[in-house]
Amino acid sequence: MKGSVVRVGVLGCGNVGAALVTLIGERAEAIEVRTGLSLEVTRVAVRNLTRERAVKLPEGVLTHDAAEVVNDPDVDVIVEVMGGVEPARGLLLDALKAGKPVVTANKELLANFGVELFAAAEDGGVDLLFEAAVAGAIPLIRPLRESLAGERIRRVTGIVNGTTNFILTRMSTMGASYGDALTEAQTLGYAERDPTADVEGYDAGAKAAIIATVAFGAQVVAGDVYHEGISGVSSEDIAFAHRLGYEIKLLAVAEQGDDGRIGVRVHPAMVPVTHPLATVRDSFNAVFVEGDSVGELMLYGRGAGGMPTASAVLGDLIDAAGNLRKKTFASLGHLGRAEICPIDEMRGQYYLNTEVSDRPGVLHEVSGVFARHDVSIQSMEQEGLGDKARLIFITHDASEASMQATLHDLRELDVVRAVTSMMRVIGA
Repeated sequence: MKGSVVRVGVLGCGNVGAALVTLIGERAEAIEVRTGLSLEVTRVAVRNLTRERAVKLPEGVLTHDAAEVVNDPDVDVIVEVMGGVEPARGLLLDALKAGKPVVTANKELLANFGVELFAAAEDGGVDLLFEAAVAGAIPLIRPLRESLAGERIRRVTGIVNGTTNFILTRMSTMGASYGDALTEAQTLGYAERDPTADVEGYDAGAKAAIIATVAFGAQVVAGDVYHEGISGVSSEDIAFAHRLGYEIKLLAVAEQGDDGRIGVRVHPAMVPVTHPLATVRDSFNAVFVEGDSVGELMLYGRGAGGMPTASAVLGDLIDAAGNLRKKTFASLGHLGRAEICPIDEMRGQYYLNTEVSDRPGVLHEVSGVFARHDVSIQSMEQEGLGDKARLIFITHDASEASMQATLHDLRELDVVRAVTSMMRVIGA
């Protein structure tokens, strides 16, 4: 680092990397006026040197050797937007051990190996910043780490995957089937050809692990997160949710109980239409924070896209460059291993849709199963379906284990023809 010039090495030049280089060029003068820092992209590592790119770079800046960028003595800060676990993990460890701050948007890497990287940053006395890894342009990590550092956070609930929110919005507002909504998301570029990571909740799960780590100051990894996706959500579920006053959203939930245990889960949930998360539509993201002193906070914005994500990366880069100049860094502090609360012990309300024989005594038999497992019914609706009937329940607060036992025994009843769906209710 020479004077106020901070030389930046970028690993990856796809949508986010190219957008970042563009933003640095466009905002360079304003950044220097506000911070006194002159950001200069000096090296960029790419897989294919001959590929046409959305941004033009001076001759000699591009290289296919990422290690060369990390080890270059003329590079002060490393920005990683290449994705994947390897070689990103090894490259970032090398950078941190060499005393170079790192900015990354790599949720998969952080959710699985963040603890190792945080320790390396702490040992090296340099920044490891990752705002863009969780919710695109939404400033979330910094408020959790800094503004709410003294807050007793109880729960963080988020819509953190734009693909699934787009699909559920189309199903909710246009009556589209899951398959048609997914096809539209793929056509518009919101969903990959193989959408498994998004629609089965793995992408949101990685983000949930990172959120929990920062919010609760404990080591939470992707394997600690319970997952359910949206592929089983039907148009019928959406219609019943509307009739009962709910929207269905794929939620990432991280919560800490009075016993200190942390529960982290991703699943579809019915959200009351009066809740702020119910109004988040299309590919937008939002995160709802609940704390003892602050009450309720919500952060909302674009959760993906080259420019929004690059904006978050640039904010971290400016912080890292400023801290490097001041010879300081942002620390997450000591991260002890989290004690994870198993899904069976988590509590909440549930929606249950069943098809039963339409004959006397059925409701008594069904409600007896709920009572046997200590699951209290908050509301029930019944409608006739020819020679059968539909019973729709919303429960009071119950444990997951009790609800699963109830489901098992309901399916064993002769009068129950099918349990068509079960969904958790959040924010009621």
